[in-house]
Amino acid sequence: MNAHHFIMPDTNVTDDVNNHKRLSIGQQYTKRAFDIFFSFWALIFLAPVFLSIIILQKATSKESVFFRQERIGLKGRPFMIQKFRTMKEDAEENGPQLANEKELNKYTKLGLFLRRTHLDELPQLWNVLKGEMSFVGYRPERRYFIDQILKIDNRYIELYDMRPGITSEAAIYNGYTDTMEKMLLRLDMDLAYMKKSSIKTDLIILFKTIGMFF
Repeated sequence: MNAHHFIMPDTNVTDDVNNHKRLSIGQQYTKRAFDIFFSFWALIFLAPVFLSIIILQKATSKESVFFRQERIGLKGRPFMIQKFRTMKEDAEENGPQLANEKELNKYTKLGLFLRRTHLDELPQLWNVLKGEMSFVGYRPERRYFIDQILKIDNRYIELYDMRPGITSEAAIYNGYTDTMEKMLLRLDMDLAYMKKSSIKTDLIILFKTIGMFF
């Protein structure tokens, strides 16, 4: 395919839930209500876990505890994703890189454990509460890697019709995307999810994610 350049969408387009075309209006509001309710209570219930990770991070590393990075979400708009830091602040001094667990020198002392257990993703509950993300949806990517994907497959822009998520079928079965091949496989799985998305499908994915976590 010919190369496709990333183009920011019309900023006049609203972020209203009506823009999520794959679900009925009722399902859209149900999903958003679910996200608000459970992200709020999860943040409260998991506060001791947050505190423990913060203390351990402070005790084992001089790096900042939290990691914020621009990702592209609903309607192609950028937002700042929240994570617990797993890699050192100079890990990408040579430019954006995909996750590679073999380069141990780039991780904080607690980083690899947080990444392998996916505990580093917990701060994204705040992104869900704010409406930037959902519990279930495609994993949001950086503009740099989106540009690389669009050079091969321009269907990626179809994902902008839904909010990105903390988990997805692709995240369960494909793990962290450390190669372009995995990114393209993830795109196929995310587009397949969009065609069959429903509250029932989301619940199944959530239960599978919880099962994988434990």
